[in-house]
Amino acid sequence: MLFSPAHLNRRFHEEFDQRGWHESRTSYWVTSDVQLIRKNVSLPAAEQRQEIIAAGQTPIASYNQTDFVKDRIAVEVQFGKYSFVAYDLFVKHMAFYVGDVIDVGVEVLPMKAMSTQMSSGISYYEGELYNVIRQGRGVPAVPLVLIGVAP
Repeated sequence: MLFSPAHLNRRFHEEFDQRGWHESRTSYWVTSDVQLIRKNVSLPAAEQRQEIIAAGQTPIASYNQTDFVKDRIAVEVQFGKYSFVAYDLFVKHMAFYVGDVIDVGVEVLPMKAMSTQMSSGISYYEGELYNVIRQGRGVPAVPLVLIGVAP
């Protein structure tokens, strides 16, 4: 018998919702022009769009969603495939941090002992901790807390 990632996620959502934590979404605009993206990355979404249009480029709407946000803290509960953790750590949390929505990102992962009791391809705390440390200090450039859970 294995732990069900879908069931675990539902339970986390129920518990976080009861405590006033809610899903959040941050929207932004992108284009293929690197210099324009660098110029726009810290602007509000509406201004990003206008700057892209003014430069004669086509604005492309994009967004990032995170599981829970409250008091400038974002929490991602990740019992899915390993590739999603890297996206959370290096893209999602960063987007909310750069957008001045959060001051810290939290990633909740199963410990290795728990991941072996789940379907294949599940990330685990110890491996992701190693991946973050291997990047060196200051990477990613958003304060992070990794939390490992076990049965």
